[in-house]
Amino acid sequence: MSYPVSTFIGFRYARASKSSHFIAFINLFSVVGIALGLIALITVSSVMNGFELQLKNRMLGITPHIVADTRDSAPDKIAQLAEIEGVDGVSPIIESEGIVQSRRGIQGVQLHGVDPEYMQQHSIVAQNMIFGQFSQLKSGQYNIVMGRALASKLSIRPGDQVRIISAGASSYSPMGRMPSQRLFTVVGLFDLASQLDDKVVYIDIQDNAKLLRKSADKLQQTRLFLEDAFQYRRVEQQIDLPTVDWRVRQGPLFDAVKMEKNMMSLMLLLIIAVAAFNIVSALVMVVTEKQGDIAILRTQGMRGSSIIVIFLINGLYNGIKGTVIGLILGILLVTQLNTILEVFGMPIAVGDGQGLPVDIRWQQILSLVTLSIGLCFIATLYPAYKALKVQPAEALKYE
Repeated sequence: MSYPVSTFIGFRYARASKSSHFIAFINLFSVVGIALGLIALITVSSVMNGFELQLKNRMLGITPHIVADTRDSAPDKIAQLAEIEGVDGVSPIIESEGIVQSRRGIQGVQLHGVDPEYMQQHSIVAQNMIFGQFSQLKSGQYNIVMGRALASKLSIRPGDQVRIISAGASSYSPMGRMPSQRLFTVVGLFDLASQLDDKVVYIDIQDNAKLLRKSADKLQQTRLFLEDAFQYRRVEQQIDLPTVDWRVRQGPLFDAVKMEKNMMSLMLLLIIAVAAFNIVSALVMVVTEKQGDIAILRTQGMRGSSIIVIFLINGLYNGIKGTVIGLILGILLVTQLNTILEVFGMPIAVGDGQGLPVDIRWQQILSLVTLSIGLCFIATLYPAYKALKVQPAEALKYE
């Protein structure tokens, strides 16, 4: 295969640097540094993506993505919410605060009055039931579904009765004003391994309205299940009703995770940058060593642009080599990460005990590879410019 002269010379210089052990060492250090930096960046980014995805599925599986205030809206307007792009389904909901009391303890919770049929179809909670199901929440039977964490904390078992005390309603009695309360039977337990498992319980929407001593029509709002919870802004822009999205309750947590991911990526990117700019040192020495060759090529009529291409290829050769090695080893490491940890006797169990979560996003990896090669390209610009400025007369003066 024939190459342009500048390409041929560039590859020859890149492969012939072994004649100078010091230059060869710096080139090797650059390749290894770029590869290690990219391996670390791919691994950390994929694990952080996995943590973010777990939080998204677990925390936002319980927290409503969007709640629209439809208390005074016509039924056809509520039905239109389900037709909005990005909305997977809608469900009526009544949210209130209350207290769960058992024989062994007491715990403040959020009461979600829901339609069992809609929850069974759209909620991830229904897919993580370890006992019972939402269909057992029947109006008038006063049944309740709660998290396993809450049941364990209050020593509650399926079939037990618990007292639900509502903080939003009260009545007068001979002993004075008393909060509304009623006994509920535990018919279901779920386990999402999230921080909200012991803070949210589900009851039938009509039972919640009765507990609050009001009509369900005056209390119920509409919960929107989104295809992607992170696209809440685009959906909210299409709703002309007052809304509350998940960021009001869980936004700070996801902001903290995003900031941590960005800062770790920035620190690891600096490793690649340091390794990439070692190319500058190696190429400057190559330019100094090859001044005579550059002068001869210029006197033979080679244009300045071709001289620049020679040293761009020389520098990018090591950059691309390190990037390719880092890409291959990084993907192998991240796909076998939990297996490798087990082999070395350091298994890490997170949440549900299934090891480190890993979410490989190929578009993100492509961006990292492009950024790595881009840094290497920038690192070659100064040495290439320095080669262009070599004066043939001065370089051949003592030859």
